[in-house]
Amino acid sequence: MGSLVPALDLGSRYKWVALSNTTLGMLMATVNSSIVLIALPDIFRGIDINPLEPANTGYLLWMIMGFLVVTGVLVVGFGRLGDMYGRVRMYNLGFAIFAVSSVLLAVTWQRGDVAALWLIGWRIVQGIGGAFLMANSNAILTDAFPLHQRGLALGINSVAAITGSFLGLVVGGVLAPVNWHLVFLVSAPIGVFGTVWAYLKLRDTGERTPARMDWWGNLTFAAGLIAVLVGITYGIQPYGGHVMGWTSPMVLTLLIGGVAVLGLFAVIEVRAPDPLFTLSLFRIRSFTLGNVANLLASLGRGGLMFILIIWLQGIWLPRHGYSFEQTPLWVGIYMLPLTLGFLVAAPLSGLLSDRGGARWYTTGGMVVAAVTFLLLQALPVDFDYWTFATILLVNGIGMGLFASPNRAQIMNSLPARARGAGAGMTATFQNTAMVLSIGIFFSLMIAGLSQHLPVVLADGLVQHGVPVADAHAIAQLPPVGVLFAAFLGYNPIQQLLGGTLGGLPADQAAYLTGRSFFPELISGPFSDGLATAFLFAVVACAIAAVASLFADDRRHGRIDDPRAATGRRRGPVAAAR
Repeated sequence: MGSLVPALDLGSRYKWVALSNTTLGMLMATVNSSIVLIALPDIFRGIDINPLEPANTGYLLWMIMGFLVVTGVLVVGFGRLGDMYGRVRMYNLGFAIFAVSSVLLAVTWQRGDVAALWLIGWRIVQGIGGAFLMANSNAILTDAFPLHQRGLALGINSVAAITGSFLGLVVGGVLAPVNWHLVFLVSAPIGVFGTVWAYLKLRDTGERTPARMDWWGNLTFAAGLIAVLVGITYGIQPYGGHVMGWTSPMVLTLLIGGVAVLGLFAVIEVRAPDPLFTLSLFRIRSFTLGNVANLLASLGRGGLMFILIIWLQGIWLPRHGYSFEQTPLWVGIYMLPLTLGFLVAAPLSGLLSDRGGARWYTTGGMVVAAVTFLLLQALPVDFDYWTFATILLVNGIGMGLFASPNRAQIMNSLPARARGAGAGMTATFQNTAMVLSIGIFFSLMIAGLSQHLPVVLADGLVQHGVPVADAHAIAQLPPVGVLFAAFLGYNPIQQLLGGTLGGLPADQAAYLTGRSFFPELISGPFSDGLATAFLFAVVACAIAAVASLFADDRRHGRIDDPRAATGRRRGPVAAAR
């Protein structure tokens, strides 16, 4: 496993073994990036914590964001380690870390704050394993497959990566009500099997680049990016009399300080002999524009996921007869057309782009996605499901048309010795986009709710027997609590009223906490935030389409057989040309 083996010496079957194993690894990693979103209510009930209490909001956010933050920060460094010490070696290490952390998450026995910290800590470790897998899987495939088949291979891998994030919603919704430990246990046997399989079958076939570790680059990149992502995480929480915390001194310090440290990181990387982030790769037009398009598409896709969860769980499903406790599972089921569209389009577009170039598939996919966001914006909040499902299906097709050719375009633009670093940089943009999408779309939704929800909520509560003083006090609470309750599948009004419920007539209390009052109440204010959020997604997809149109379709990855490489070292840009 440690020595370099030319891909042609491993036989024609090896590339399919590499594809099968890396696809399993990416599927496992991305399923786990979203599996807790639906399972959080059962997890928090299992450890006896109410995530909606102000003191516990940090636990809630870090259970959602911890995995995403750590993969976003570490994936580029782990890609660089793969270039230096072997991509398969780093990939196998990731599988092993993932398997061990999954077991330790599943055997959680504590309760209360200790259990929450244990889960968050091991989720972060699980994210480290995921970062190793994400950073090196694309580079392993690019090494194993010839140029004319890479689009198909990377397309299948991308299907697994993006489908996993949606599949995690269904898996979490099915397993958590049975036993929340199963949410983490499900990854353990897959992780053990994948670790053994990868150790026995995968070989390093790419060019390895001896280099020194860029410690200052690693330190400044990690510190700067963590500060920015943590600032975004706390920016959506209320601060003082504000509905959000973007004016909080702590949030401003984290954001401004993080950007400044990332600026220092860029200065260090320009001068480092063996940089973590190979900034010269951005001179390659396909790499730069491909990553811009990938970042914006990931923003739109991530935002869509969170909006749909809130829309379905908080409004549509309760209005159509589902209890709040049932909604998490059914959200995953009703979102399946999105996954189906992606599953159909992504491998096909990867195969076709191998023959005819990526540009028209990436551009066309983003145009289709932008149109579907406009159609979603035009839907009434209480929509006809089959119209909604058709739009989701077409959105999945658009995202699928884009994903595989975009990834192949980026990877084909890279010289052989920079594939690990380049793949890590691309994964960093994609993973960071998920955290950015939470901050952006939650902020847009909160801003929309805060304009009209207080008045509508106060009037509605008073009409059904809640004392005026209590109704106005509840209506002035930050709307993020309502948003989080809807996101988690809790009954928001029951959470807001608390002890006030006991003083109301039984029929009024039952109506207020039933399936119709909150969805009907929030539909108007929610539509304001929804329109703004979808407009942002339209703009993001439109810019991604333009970037894809101007990306270069020419393929630069010339060193496909390591035996053809010369002994002379060349810079990444020179090798790419």
